[in-house]
Amino acid sequence: MLDPELLERITARCAELDGLEEQLAKQLAEVRAERDELAVAERVLERMREQLADERASVAPVRGQVGGRAADRRNCSGSSRRSSPPTPTTPRCSRTPPTPAWPGPATSSTAT
Repeated sequence: MLDPELLERITARCAELDGLEEQLAKQLAEVRAERDELAVAERVLERMREQLADERASVAPVRGQVGGRAADRRNCSGSSRRSSPPTPTTPRCSRTPPTPAWPGPATSSTAT
């Protein structure tokens, strides 16, 4: 026959292990849930970083030349740092087309 004290110790240890298993299963579930949340946060952060990089690239000043001088697109707000206004043939920024200095194509004055 089995010793009743030994059987009682085995039963008690099984109960302890069952409780520990439940605790560990709960902790494991919490850890996995937090890892999932962190993975989502990491993806969101990466998307935001890409969007910010795209926005910064689209807002970055575009270098060009106006009248032989370097010009930024951001200088096209209408305010000029010069004391005199620009000449009619020199645009303020690269997006404004230059005004032609000549009146247009020459017309033929030959009679028939």
